[in-house]
Amino acid sequence: MLTEALPSTLDVRKAAARGVSVSGKLKPLDLQRFRPLLAADEGSIEAQLLFSRDEENRYVIHVTVAADVSVTCQRCLEPMPAHLTSDNTLAVVWTDEQAAHLPRHLDPLIVAQDACSLWELVEDELILAMPPFSYHNTENCLQRIADFSDPAPEEGTVEDKPNPFNVLAQLKPGNKR
Repeated sequence: MLTEALPSTLDVRKAAARGVSVSGKLKPLDLQRFRPLLAADEGSIEAQLLFSRDEENRYVIHVTVAADVSVTCQRCLEPMPAHLTSDNTLAVVWTDEQAAHLPRHLDPLIVAQDACSLWELVEDELILAMPPFSYHNTENCLQRIADFSDPAPEEGTVEDKPNPFNVLAQLKPGNKR
């Protein structure tokens, strides 16, 4: 179990040249773009980043992220636990042109300077790992939805009300009573 906080930035060139491995924990409160997607600020995020160079001498980062957070069920609008995971390999590039020439198995990470924000990198991976919609199991949601609905009317209490459109039927030509 990781107890250290993940460093916020790191020089990716130096880390890749040395084959550095960085791991640590974050809180949802640390990630300002990810926070609005959650139902609560509680949770834990663990990240591991392995920096290296591939066979073509590209700077490569293997990112593994696991998070236990609380999201909103889209059916009943109640908080629910969610486990998010991401396992991705990124190639560090400095321009869009370099990104366009990467092989398909590598996703680009465009870095403007030598230092890269690891928190933003983890945040991007978590945002991409979020399911488009989150739902409780049907049994759990149905019970919660039933709590919000009116009780079903009893069969014996249904009153026979006259149809309000009967008056219109009398006005129809050729319909004499």
